[in-house]
Amino acid sequence: MSAGRSGIGLRFDWIGMLFACLLTLFIALPLIVVGTWAFTEVWRYPSVIPQQFGLRFWGQTLARPDVWDALFLSLRLTTTVTILSAIICLPAAYAFARMRFPGRNILFLSFLSSHAFPKFGLLVAIAGIFLQLGLISTFWGVVLIQLVGTLMLMIWIPVAAFQNVDRRMEEAARDAGATPLRVFWSITLPQAAPTISAALLLTFVGTFYETEGAWLIGAPEIRTMPVLMISFINNQIVVQYGAVLSVMLWVPSFIALMFARRVIGTGAFARGFGA
Repeated sequence: MSAGRSGIGLRFDWIGMLFACLLTLFIALPLIVVGTWAFTEVWRYPSVIPQQFGLRFWGQTLARPDVWDALFLSLRLTTTVTILSAIICLPAAYAFARMRFPGRNILFLSFLSSHAFPKFGLLVAIAGIFLQLGLISTFWGVVLIQLVGTLMLMIWIPVAAFQNVDRRMEEAARDAGATPLRVFWSITLPQAAPTISAALLLTFVGTFYETEGAWLIGAPEIRTMPVLMISFINNQIVVQYGAVLSVMLWVPSFIALMFARRVIGTGAFARGFGA
């Protein structure tokens, strides 16, 4: 009996490894192809590998004024959205973590609403409203639509951070005569700061790479880096231009996400759900 069970378990292990390998290949293969195109100067059919590698298209891409315009615009948008999201969401997260009020759980779960429906359909509905308000193709129109996408992340992760603060240290500080503001500044905030910083970093990265809202609300006047990359690829200007921009977008996001993963860990969202 035990031999049969071990044989079944071994078979499931091999099936799991096979699916993991296929999933990795499915995800990694397009990245490898795009990364190869970024450093390719000549790659003609039917050759499996490029005939000539080089950095010529990196120089041409970085020499384009529209690339730098899109980069600085993306940084302005992302910084603005992240700051506004922090101003709006962090006090709300502290209230959800520490206070009890009627409708708290329903309101807390309502922040999932922006992710509970097909995103593009929601964007089209919002675009109709923005059209009436004159916010289409404007900087602040894109800020508002991207701000909606940050609400869940900037509420749920900081809630987990504030709930994970050691209450005994706060109570000891109060017993020692510290004011509530001093307790928050000296005890609560330093313990919650690493996770909040990771949430801010994830918000910054997610906003920088947000494409659908920036395209639907911002076009044609507002062109962020992802929107410019898509236009390069769709218009078939030069394949390498889009590939170079893709690699430029990958590297910072990968570093930022690895940092956030180390800080947050796997339990932050679970603690947020348990609020």
